[in-house]
Amino acid sequence: MRGQDKTVGDRIFLTVNYSLLFIFSMITIIPFIYIIAVSFATPQEISKGGLMLFPTEFTLSAYRYIFSTDTMIRSLLVSIYITLFGTLINLVLTSLMAYPLSRQTLRGRQPLLLMVLVTMLFSGGMIPTYFVVKGFGLINTYWSLMIPTAISAFNLIVLKNFFQQIPEGLVDSAKIDGSNDLGILFRIIIPLSLPAMATFGLFYAVGHWNTYFNAVMYINDSEKFPVQIVLRQVILLSQGQIGDSAQNDVVDFLPQTVQMATIVVATVPILLVYPFLQKHFAKGAMLGSVKG
Repeated sequence: MRGQDKTVGDRIFLTVNYSLLFIFSMITIIPFIYIIAVSFATPQEISKGGLMLFPTEFTLSAYRYIFSTDTMIRSLLVSIYITLFGTLINLVLTSLMAYPLSRQTLRGRQPLLLMVLVTMLFSGGMIPTYFVVKGFGLINTYWSLMIPTAISAFNLIVLKNFFQQIPEGLVDSAKIDGSNDLGILFRIIIPLSLPAMATFGLFYAVGHWNTYFNAVMYINDSEKFPVQIVLRQVILLSQGQIGDSAQNDVVDFLPQTVQMATIVVATVPILLVYPFLQKHFAKGAMLGSVKG
């Protein structure tokens, strides 16, 4: 709509709409800006209180404290390992199950879909899941953070619907040329489904990066803790909630800047992944969500 064709009602609507969008965007952005600003601020400036979006004096003392030992670096590497391999397992297993379920000729297709849908409503619970993980010998291994969450039922259903939208003629042509089902999946279906794969890959990756509760339940070795566990320990230590009398002398020197710096370190790596997938995200999130 050109400017000269806009009525007074249109201008009022656009003004209110843009104003609300600006307010909502500021509500989401300002807290993160505040966290970054505090992480670079001095304890003296923090003690003044108030909302701070730009520190007057920059300091890297909080980040030096975080990386003074190899704990944070080790936990970051653990989270990167879990995120990369966990996401790969998620995408491969989800695709391997979604493709046959998308074929109308699959025998027992409806009962299988029903079993998948039931898992979205009911689960065994925390304790039975723990015993299953323990029974398979996965306790205190990285597999315990990847295998139990290997397939999301919701992502499976949406990806199945996406595969159904691919023309059946492509699959028939590949079969005529002698390709088997695995060849069709990895050479035709998945290359045509990159927007959906990128979208669900991002969902899975964020879930693995933010894993906390499963790590608390299944991981006993502190050297295998992901970054979210270390973030919790740093926050508790800075609040003086843990530590013996010898450590309490250190607690007094752990200001709020350490907490914020740890949050930044734990958030930025996964945040940097989004720009590379953004162009596929909106398209992939919508495709496959309509057709049943």
